[in-house]
Amino acid sequence: MSESICSIEQLSKYVDLSHEEMKKLKRVTARHPMKVTSYYMSLIDWSNPTDPIRKMAIPSLDELSLQGSYDTSGEVENTKLQGLQHKYSETALILATNRCAMYCRYCFRKRLVGRRETREIIEDFKAAVRYIRHHTEINNVLISGGDSFVLPNEIIERFLSMLSDVSHLDFIRFGSRVPVTFPSRCRDNELLDLLAEYSTPERRLLVVTQFNHPKEITKQSIEAVDNLIKSGVVVNNQTVLLKGVNDNPETLAELMNRLVGIGVNPYYVFQCRPVKRVKKQFQVPICEGVNIIERAKARCNGPSKRFRYIMSHKTGKIQIMGIVDNEVYFKYHQAKNRKNLGKIFKRKINAEAGWLDDFKLDRNKQKTLVTVHT
Repeated sequence: MSESICSIEQLSKYVDLSHEEMKKLKRVTARHPMKVTSYYMSLIDWSNPTDPIRKMAIPSLDELSLQGSYDTSGEVENTKLQGLQHKYSETALILATNRCAMYCRYCFRKRLVGRRETREIIEDFKAAVRYIRHHTEINNVLISGGDSFVLPNEIIERFLSMLSDVSHLDFIRFGSRVPVTFPSRCRDNELLDLLAEYSTPERRLLVVTQFNHPKEITKQSIEAVDNLIKSGVVVNNQTVLLKGVNDNPETLAELMNRLVGIGVNPYYVFQCRPVKRVKKQFQVPICEGVNIIERAKARCNGPSKRFRYIMSHKTGKIQIMGIVDNEVYFKYHQAKNRKNLGKIFKRKINAEAGWLDDFKLDRNKQKTLVTVHT
C-alpha cells in the first residue's frame, strides 16, 4: 500500500494533464482524497480514456458537481452511538474505519472516507457490543467503513473475540473490497488463520465484497477469493450499477456468470446513490437500469441471476422489480418501519428519475398493491 498513487503529481506520470486540469483535480482530491494501489493501477488501459477501471479509480472533473446529498440513506439519523448504526431491526452496522486500500470515486460515503477528521467511526467498541448484547433482535453484525480488512489483524481479532460471545448473533459480516483492489491482503496467513478460527460450521463469517466489472476478475483476485473460501468464509458480492462501467447487459451478465464460477455469490446490484460528486458521473436512470438488469438476467444462468436490483433509500432497501404499463414497481426488501416490509408499490414512469424521490406521487391514485405482514 505504500506504493499507492495518492497525488495528482503522481497521476500525471500516467496521463497527460493540463495545468488547469491539475489545478481543478487538486481541488477534488483536497476534499476527497485519491489512493489507488499499484495492483489496481496495472489493470487500467491508459490508451482508453473511457476505460472502466480508470473511471472507478481516477479522480474526474465531474466530481466538482454538487448535485445530490452526502447522506442519501439516512445513516446519520440511524446512528445510535458513534460508529454504530441500527436501521434495520436484525442488523447492526459498525463503521470500523474510514480508510480503504483504494478510494473508489463513486463511494457513497465520500463524506468521510479518506478524510483526516471524522466523528462517525467507532471509538468505544465495548459500548457497541453492550448495545448489541442488549438488543436481542439483532442477529447479525456488519463491520464496514471504509474497508474493514485494512485494519490491523489484532483489531479484527478483537472485534471477532468480543462479538463471538454474543449468543443471539447468527453470523458476522465484513465489508471489504480488498479482494478486488488489493488482493495480496488475502495472502496474509495470519489473517486467513484468524478468519478460519472464527468461521465455524455453526456460525460462518461472511465477506461482502464488490466486483463491478469483469476486468476486476484476475488471477490475483481469484486467488484472494479462493483463500477466503478455504478459510471457511462465505463470499457475497454487491455490485453498483455505474454509468460507463457496467451499464450494459453483456458486461453485467459476464460479471455475474464469472463470479459464480469463482465461488462468489451475486447478492445485490445497487442503484447508484445520488451522492454529491458522484451522481452526475455515475448514476444511471432507474428505468434504463431496469432494462439493463432484465436483459443481463436473460444472459445469466440460475445461480448468477439470483441477485436483486436494489435502491438503498432512507426508508429501506427497496427492490426495483420492473416496469408494467408505464409504471415502475417497487418492493420493500428491508424497511426502517417494519410495517413496510414486503410492501409493493408503484410510480409512474419518469425516464430521468435516478432515485425514488425523483418520481412524482399522485396521492389520489397511489395505493399499496400488496402488503406482507411480518
